[in-house]
Amino acid sequence: MADFFSRLDEVCSVKNTLLCVGLDPRLASRPQSVRRTTMDHGTYDSIRQAIVSANRRLIERTLPFAAAYKPNMAFYEAWGSHGFSALEETIRLIPSDVPIILDAKRNDIGPTASAYAQSTFEYFDADAVTLSPYMGKDAIDPFLDYKDKGIFVVCRTSNPAAGKLQDIVDQESGELLYLRVAREIVSWSPQIGLVVAGNDVEALRQVRRAHPDVWFLSPGIGAQGGSATQAVQTGRRADGLGVLVVVGRSVADADDPGEAARAFRDQINEGRREVTGRGVELGKTSHQAETAQPTPAAPRVAVSSPAPETPRDDFGEPGGAAARQKKMVLHGLVRTGCFRVGDFVLKSGIHSPFYIDLRRTVSDPVFLKLVAQAYVEISRDLDFSRIAGIPVAALPFATAVSLETGVPMIYPRIPLKEHGTGNRIEGEFQPGERVLLLDDLITTGLSKVEAAEILRAEGLEVVDLVVLLERSRTGRSDMESAGIRLHAYAHISELFATCREMGVIDQAQELLMRQFIESGN
Repeated sequence: MADFFSRLDEVCSVKNTLLCVGLDPRLASRPQSVRRTTMDHGTYDSIRQAIVSANRRLIERTLPFAAAYKPNMAFYEAWGSHGFSALEETIRLIPSDVPIILDAKRNDIGPTASAYAQSTFEYFDADAVTLSPYMGKDAIDPFLDYKDKGIFVVCRTSNPAAGKLQDIVDQESGELLYLRVAREIVSWSPQIGLVVAGNDVEALRQVRRAHPDVWFLSPGIGAQGGSATQAVQTGRRADGLGVLVVVGRSVADADDPGEAARAFRDQINEGRREVTGRGVELGKTSHQAETAQPTPAAPRVAVSSPAPETPRDDFGEPGGAAARQKKMVLHGLVRTGCFRVGDFVLKSGIHSPFYIDLRRTVSDPVFLKLVAQAYVEISRDLDFSRIAGIPVAALPFATAVSLETGVPMIYPRIPLKEHGTGNRIEGEFQPGERVLLLDDLITTGLSKVEAAEILRAEGLEVVDLVVLLERSRTGRSDMESAGIRLHAYAHISELFATCREMGVIDQAQELLMRQFIESGN
């Protein structure tokens, strides 16, 4: 099964909408007391039926215009077991290809967090959940064990008092707290999106600028004063997707929820049209989406154990999650200036239309962590007991990978150390151990072979090299001649395509860079 955000990309494109409808039942007539001891079974059951009936009407009317539905757990918990029963029935009303985001904002650690995750993803079979970040990553980890599920972590909220805490400014860096929180959160996993208020245009602008590829869940539209068009104009990604606009009361309380949902869908697409300049031609046309008849919901089957690993694609990587991670890495290389476009004179005197300087990664700890996870991804099926970074550029990467995996790190001295201990290799090791050679990029294999020879001379086994970027065919053939298998996370040509996608270069410039590489430079 594809990961959540890949499925979300697809459903938003096919249905031509970014609207997320809230399923927050506010019963028109409430008993004076909701105490369990003062209400009989019949009263509770009538409440359950009223909730399900209201939700059924809302889903049936809005389905052609909704990309996802978001039930808020509080409105069901308020009615105890009958409320939970109503939530179960509501979930079964929604077709299995339409994502369900359970708005729970859970936050705890250890077995409690694991129990919350089990409830969310196994019992209720939600596709995604909202969580609070206050207790840190270990409160999120149990949810990340469900590889095909999505997580929206609270970043900037839509309530009036949010700024009292979320807008606190770091006195040293001048960074707002919610931006610092976002920077930390997105480093945890590509399974994570952010809750960013749709009625706070500046927050949308700031967070999108810092995180161009992350999905946003944006409440605060309609009853809370936010504009769907403005939220999309500000919060969308370059591809016109990337922000789910949440509307609750303004749709649910409308005389005709379907017409209200249609109006919000049209406002959203107006925002996309003004940004892209090419309309909203992705997926179905508006007429196709509107005239499609709701199909019977495929059964949502709860599972009794954590979701299985995402199926691997032909390259041995987990389908959509790996693709999304790679996109974040490639965009990050451009954003941080590790890959630059221009006219650069190389050491050889040749003029190059681009320049690569991966050393700049060390100045962005969040991005460095993401790069380390990329190395982990390509080396996870390899056999090694030590990581050997090649000085100097690869040492920060090797250190980050060691911290990420717990595998000890060593490195060869290049040039050899001629004073003190005279060590040829720094770090602890035992002859006979297999080491994973790690470098930042490869053009030719000369420095890699030199490092391997030093390691082999000390009795270590070297059979694999991992690099972030492969620049030319020469490096691969050099490695084969040395008896070393090369594993590259990306080819330099993928960065050309990324720059084109980001609007950094045009088609002619991309062609020029490809010709430069193909000529052997």
